[in-house]
Order: sequence, then C-alpha cells, then structure tokens
Amino acid sequence: MRPVVSGGPDDRGVTERLDSDERAELTRLRDENVTLRAAAASRARGANRWRALGSAVLIGLGCVLAPVSLVAVWAHDDLTDTDQFVTTVAPLIRTPSVQTAVTERVTDTIFTYVDVQRSADQAIDALAERGLPPRVADRLHGLTEPLAAGMHSFVGTQIGNLVASAQFAALWDQVTRIAHQQVVNVLSGNSSALIISHGKVLLDLAPFITAMKQHLVESGFTAARLVPTVHPTITLTDATALVRARSAYQLLNAIATWAGWVALALLVGGIALARDRRRALRNSGIGLAASMVLLAAALLVVRSMVVQNVPASAAAPVNDSFDIVVRYLRINLRAVFVVGLVVAAGAALTGPAPWAVGLRRRAVALIVGLRRRVWPAGRARRTGAWVYAYRKPLDVAALIVAVLVFVFIDQPSGLTVLVIAVALGAFLGIVQFLARPG
Repeated sequence: MRPVVSGGPDDRGVTERLDSDERAELTRLRDENVTLRAAAASRARGANRWRALGSAVLIGLGCVLAPVSLVAVWAHDDLTDTDQFVTTVAPLIRTPSVQTAVTERVTDTIFTYVDVQRSADQAIDALAERGLPPRVADRLHGLTEPLAAGMHSFVGTQIGNLVASAQFAALWDQVTRIAHQQVVNVLSGNSSALIISHGKVLLDLAPFITAMKQHLVESGFTAARLVPTVHPTITLTDATALVRARSAYQLLNAIATWAGWVALALLVGGIALARDRRRALRNSGIGLAASMVLLAAALLVVRSMVVQNVPASAAAPVNDSFDIVVRYLRINLRAVFVVGLVVAAGAALTGPAPWAVGLRRRAVALIVGLRRRVWPAGRARRTGAWVYAYRKPLDVAALIVAVLVFVFIDQPSGLTVLVIAVALGAFLGIVQFLARPG
C-alpha cells in the first residue's frame, strides 16, 4: 500500500487515484482519527470538570476550616497561656458595669450578717432599761431605719471605691493568675476547682469577701469583723454547659496546632489544582472573607444566648464580659477578613477583565507620565535599566516580605493588613516608576 498523507491540499486528487480498497482504508483511518480526537477532547473536558470540582471542594473546605482554626487558636492562647489569659480578663474588673455588679453582690452579702437597724434598736432598748426616757428612746428608734440606710450607702460607697481602685484591680489580676491553672484543669476535666451544686456551676466569692472585710475595718467600720468566713457564690452556668465546655476545650486545644496549616494547605491545593488559578485565588479570598462574616455572626448568636440565660439585671455585666473575653478573637477575624478582601481584590486587579486591564493601563500611563516629568531619560539610566531587568524578582520579594510581616506581627488587626497592602502597592508603584529599558 502506498503511503497517503491526509489533510494536504492534494487529498482529493490522491483519493481519486486510489483503488476502492485503498479508499476504504483511508476513510477508516480518517474516521478513526476523528473518533480519537473526540475521545481525547471528551477526556480533557472530563478531566477539566474533575479539576474544577476538586478545586472548589478544596477551597470550600479550607474556607470552612479557617474560622474553626481561628477559634481553636484563640481558645488555646487565651485558656492555656497564663499571661495571655490574664491580659484578656484583666479589663473585666475595670469595666463599670462589672464593678457595679460585684459591689452590689458583696454589699448585700455583708448586710446579710450585719443588721445595723436591729443592732441600733437593741442598743436603744438597753439604754431605756438603764433610765433613758421613753420619749427619747422612741425618737431614737425612729432614727434607726435612716441610720441603717445611711450605713448601707456608706458601706456600698466604700466597697465601690475599693472595687474601682488600682489595688483591687491588682488583686483581681493576682487571683486570676493564681487560679488560671485551676481553670485549665477544670476545663480539661482534671480538677474540681469550681463548685458544682444541684446541676449548677458556682463561683466562690470568699477571697473577695475577706478583702472587703479588711478594707472596711481599716476604714472605721469595725462591725465588719462580725462577718464570718463565708462562701457566697455566683451562679455561672449549668453543669451540662461545663461538660460541653470541657469537650469543646479539648477538641479545640487538640486541633489548634494543625487546623490552620491544614486550612492553608487546602486553599493552596485548591488554587494549584484549578485551571484558572487567578480566579481560584480570587474565589479563595472571597470565601475566606465570607467565612469570617459567618464567624462574627455566630459570635453574636452565642452572645445573645448567653445573655438570655442570665437575669435581666445582670445582662449588662454579661454583655461587657463576653465582649472583653472574645475581643482578641474578633480582632483576629477582622484581620483575616481584610486579608481575604485584599487577596480577592489583588487577584481581580491583575486579571484579564476589561476593567482591570484598563485600570492597569491608566495606572502605568500615569506613572510613565510622572516619570518623564520628574526623571528625564538622561538621568540615572543605569539604575532604571537594573530595576527594569529585575522588576519581577523585586515584586515577588516585596510580596514575600509583606506576608512575613503579617505573619510575625503579634495580633495584627484589619488596619494593620490595610497598611501592609498599601505599603506593598506603593513599593510596586515605585518599582514601576524606576524601571525603564536601558
């Protein structure tokens, strides 16, 4: 059989010179070629669909795992690191609503054991038995109720002043620091430092009562010595909630060390698997920002549920306490939210969309026009040529430095991320300004 080349300009003439068997063979080969090409195209389309699906799944899992990782790291840092925990809860006793709640609770506890009006009435009755005129005794009895109210106000003021003082704040920090390890043991299930009674978790106020007694005695209210060693408590939550807290603590503490890296690996893997990596990067940034919005909404829901489980009179202290405890978590989620927006915006601005191309052209034109006015071609030609030759490595190095700065900053905020992004953009603009062909 003579060799036949298919697809050339003389195919028709060659076909006409072939016999019937040769023409049949040529037709078969052509059909087989079409079938193979169609099968290859079908496999390519199938592979592309699987790549797109795999990329979407990996990016979705990474975005879902990101808030979980953030909560786990927050729980690990705030609940297992003593310094971090003290820093977190230190503002509690410095909050007016919490100071008021503690003052009222301690004052009521003291006057449960010190009945000023009854003691005054007993003293007047004793004087009446020793010859005090009944008329005078009756008038004095009429003064015992205002005396008790005034003493209650005096004691409340003294306690309020102490609670609001720097000395009490230092005592709070000291007690918090000492008790921190016990709290960790409680959450890990290795201690019973908190009192559990009748299905409730109770906080013992005995150390604070002792401090109040000493302060009141030093202020001249010696009757405070009558207060015995007592253990008034504040109900924190249900015991079932403590069990859930222990389980959640153990789970979050276990995943704190690897969840963040797994989330990052999933996002990077999803971007690498995608055909359009720029679009995948943009979608990853949007998904990351959206996951932070969901986490913020979840915090609001939890806050509302916590407030609903306490009396209305204690709602304000609980609100303030919750906001103080989770403030670092909110700072971190805002930072990650801004990171997601910056990544999505960067991917979109560098993309092939007409508006992005036009924006880049206008920016380059503006930089070139500015360079022509302030830096004529005859000046620093060597510097411009060097920057032009190494502009891409300079851009990559600037991006790496920006990422490292973000990673190694302690508690970066959303504003910090914006400053880093603006600084990176300014550096890239300077490189574009300096770069010029030799």
